[in-house]
Amino acid sequence: MIRTLEELVSMAQKHPPVRVAVAAAAHSLVLQSIRRATEIGIVEPLLVGREIDVRREAEAIGWDLNGAQLVLADTGAATAATAVELVKRGKAEVLMKGYLHTDEMLRAILNQQAGLRTDRLLTHVFVLEVPTYHKLLMISDAAININPQIAEKAAIAQNAIDLARRLGVEIPKVAALSSVETVNPSIPSTVHAACLSKMAQRGQIKGAIVDGPLAFDNAISAEAASDKGIDSPVSGDVDVVVVPDLDAGNILSKNLEYLAQAKMAGIVMGASAPVVLTSRSDPPKARVYSLALAGLLCRLGGCTDRLPIAAVG
Repeated sequence: MIRTLEELVSMAQKHPPVRVAVAAAAHSLVLQSIRRATEIGIVEPLLVGREIDVRREAEAIGWDLNGAQLVLADTGAATAATAVELVKRGKAEVLMKGYLHTDEMLRAILNQQAGLRTDRLLTHVFVLEVPTYHKLLMISDAAININPQIAEKAAIAQNAIDLARRLGVEIPKVAALSSVETVNPSIPSTVHAACLSKMAQRGQIKGAIVDGPLAFDNAISAEAASDKGIDSPVSGDVDVVVVPDLDAGNILSKNLEYLAQAKMAGIVMGASAPVVLTSRSDPPKARVYSLALAGLLCRLGGCTDRLPIAAVG
């Protein structure tokens, strides 16, 4: 089982680099991360954008674009569509959002004809290395699904479970979070959490132990759970937390990053290829970790064939 994000990078380096199509690559933070990931041998980048912009930003950080290939497209939605097309046609194996809005990237991914849709719900998983926790912690969904209901939360949980298992967690422990530990019809997230727990018991969510509702303290700390008289099979050893909604997940993950010095990676599950969907403010290190995660998933689970790049208009 992988316990640190640096270990994740080391494992990715044991495999051939993956081809990554980067939409809207013309930004210094994006190019710094791609340069680093290229130098350590985990990616072969296809930088999508206006050539003059990409070269200007690369020159500003002192990169001669060695090891990278430019794919020309206008800014914004056109770069997203072109990057998605590269993946769909098998010219790239991983899709990465550069310096553009998430909704533009998702629109291209979810395009009915040209996108990367599957029969699974598109969900985002943060993978965090928190200094005060004994293993990697996954949070979902904090980036895509705004106010998921029970069926969507079951899909969110399953995608995160599948990710955890592919990273070596034999039977992931999942906490369905709320603000309290008892079912209260006035707090819908408690009802959702209880349903997720029962769905796992009945085999509707597979491959994990799921318990809820649990408040965050009772999920992370066995002592806190014991103090409240909670007997939970996941308390103190949770691998995945399923949050009530996007707001809760976003606040929780950024709290851990900025106040608890957590390192983090992020990945989108449910598309036909791994998708790195970083925030425009994410530092290069987080982006490199995310690329390592995507590359490792690709190598562990299979990706599109590594084919020569054809010209894309």
